[in-house]
Formats: sequence, structure tokens, C-alpha cells
Amino acid sequence: MDKKPIDVDAAYGLAGPEQSRALYADWAETYDSGFASETDYILPEQVALVFAAAGGRGPVLDVGAGTGLCGVALAKQNIGPIDATDISPDMLAQALRKDVYRDVIEADLTEGIPVPQGAYCGLVSSGTFTHGHVGPEALPTLLRVARPDAIFALAINARFAATSGFDDVLHRLQRGGWIRDLRLPEVAIYGSAAKGIHRADTALVAVFAKV
Repeated sequence: MDKKPIDVDAAYGLAGPEQSRALYADWAETYDSGFASETDYILPEQVALVFAAAGGRGPVLDVGAGTGLCGVALAKQNIGPIDATDISPDMLAQALRKDVYRDVIEADLTEGIPVPQGAYCGLVSSGTFTHGHVGPEALPTLLRVARPDAIFALAINARFAATSGFDDVLHRLQRGGWIRDLRLPEVAIYGSAAKGIHRADTALVAVFAKV
């Protein structure tokens, strides 16, 4: 039997960490040259620009770093040092080859990140908070590893945000005094060369500071 093609819809259909590791093990070597190139995937650059404009600085943790596209974009903004975390060791192996990361950390966000509390002045994410991946339940894990006043720029697939309760959770965190200065600008996920049913998809970038 032929294997199901690896594409964004396959990624959106993932159900649990083992499926995630398996899919990205198969996808890692061709992710940049295939998916990212062929779909004109610009979300990593969008997140890096939003983070820089918000005053983001290192040390920064790239959450769900994948093959390191957001790390490259951050480095172009002269932001660093940068660490990467991802559930897939195969994707992290590709990220390491880009020579922009100080360290890579294999971790399941639903189980925590093995770094000290308050380790980072900034956190970014450009593909983790979406269908079949991770929801707002991971936010306490990210807040734990952030220092007071750390800047966040977390991309959330706009359709996923509408159904996952992300907006409510973020505003509840702000009302509770955990975060401040919350903004949710909307950006394109794919560039002008994109084709297919997802070409007009957008993401909300949750920009805020930890209190």
C-alpha cells in the first residue's frame, strides 16, 4: 500500500506525540526544499519580524523550531543567542545544520521543557500552535521558562485559534496578571507564490510580555 503523501494536511491530522515524531522523521530531510519552498512558507520570517519590532532580544527559545527556519530569520535580525526545542529529533538535526542555534532541546511541550525556570528573555513559535499539534495548554510551560518582562511572539493558526479557546486563555492570563500588553496581529502564513487550498491561510501572532 502506498504511503499517504506528507503535506500540511497530513500534519494537521496528527493525533498525539508518537504520530508527530513519525511524520516529522519522514519529512525532515525534504521539509525545507519541498514544503517550505513549494508553498512559499513565510510564517517564520513574519514571526521574527514581529518579535524584533516588539523589542525582543536573546536569549530566545524557538518553540517547535522544526528545521530552524525561524531561527534563521531571527539571526538575520541580529537576535541571539537562540535555542531550539521540538518534539522531533530528526527536525532538530536539520535545525542544527543551519548554524544559528546555541543549543537544541528535544521536548514534548505538554510534558515540560527541561531547562531552568526563567532561562529566556524571549520566546517565539511559528508553526506549533495549529491543527494536530499543540494548543493553549502549553502556555504555562512557556511562561515557566521565561524571565519577567520576556517578550513572546507566538504564531497561532487563525482557524485553530477560533476553535481552541486560545483567545480566551490569553485574555484570562492577562486579567490574572500573568502577562501584559497582549496584541494579536494577523499575518499571512504563505507568500504570493503560494498555491492550493491553504494559500490564503493566516495566523494570529500573540505578542505579549510576561509580568
